[in-house]
Parts: sequence; structure tokens; C-alpha cells
Amino acid sequence: MAGLWPDPAAARAIVAPAKIAVGSDHGGVELKDFLRDALRSQGYTVVDLGTHGSGSVDYPDYAFKVADLVARGQVRVGIIVDGVGIGSCMAANKLPGVRAAACYETFSARNSREHNAANVLCLGGRVIGSALAQDIVKNWLETPFGGGRHAKRVGKIVAIEQRFARGMARNA
Repeated sequence: MAGLWPDPAAARAIVAPAKIAVGSDHGGVELKDFLRDALRSQGYTVVDLGTHGSGSVDYPDYAFKVADLVARGQVRVGIIVDGVGIGSCMAANKLPGVRAAACYETFSARNSREHNAANVLCLGGRVIGSALAQDIVKNWLETPFGGGRHAKRVGKIVAIEQRFARGMARNA
């Protein structure tokens, strides 16, 4: 399944014209739209999965849409923006092969890629401004996975995921 470790693509920085999925709820739609346009202007191919208005919607629906494309290998990475970033991160991490990280500054963004091979970035539209968000996204995309001792740790995360998935399949 796409998205599982080891994934050689995870080791590289994400450069244009890589395909990126973006999505948001109503709390993050403005920031999502800003980031979508900025990414397109830099040459990235962006798949915008919504929402497209300010009406109230449920963040798990949009987190699932983005994470599903990442997990199935239809995009390299995903970016989800909700009010704070935490709820979407929790929802996205339910999909096998997804390693979502909620980041609020550039250090955690770089760390999530370098140490954890994160493939989904979750941001909070109500807690960070557009300039900081753009800097976080830039750092996140440009940071390659470090491999080495981190590969062993990411492998352990994947092993937990696979062990749980096998247990669920037996109980179905």
C-alpha cells in the first residue's frame, strides 16, 4: 500500500511539480486557499478537496479526503487546515500509511519530516497567520527524511499500524 514505510520517495524533499492535496474545514478555508494559491504559483500541482466556503462543515470529512489520497499514493503529501490543526491530525492518522503532524512553527515542521517522514501537514487557521503558515509549509516541503536511526523508529510506527490492522482483520 502506498504511504507505508519504507517509501523511497519519503527520503526526498517535496519539490515542484509534485502533486499535493489540500483540504480544510470552515475554520481553515481562508488559510487553505492562500496556501493553495502560493503552492500553485511555485509550480506545485495542487488538488483542492475543499471546503470552498465559510459554511460550517465537519473537519474529519476533509481530513479523510486528503489523507486517503496520500495513503493511496495519488499525491505525494497532503496539507489540512482546520481551526487548530489537532482534530484533522487525529482523523488523518487513522488511515494506514499516513503520518500526519500538527505543526505551529518551523522547527516542528522540519522535525516531522526529518525524523518522522510525515506525509500530511496539519495547520490551524485560527492560531497561525498566513506568513508563518507559508514558512512552515516551505520548511516542511523542503526537509527530506533523515533516514538512519529515524528509519528504524518510523519502521516501528509502521509495525504497530500493521499489527493493529491484522488484528482488526481477524476480528471482522
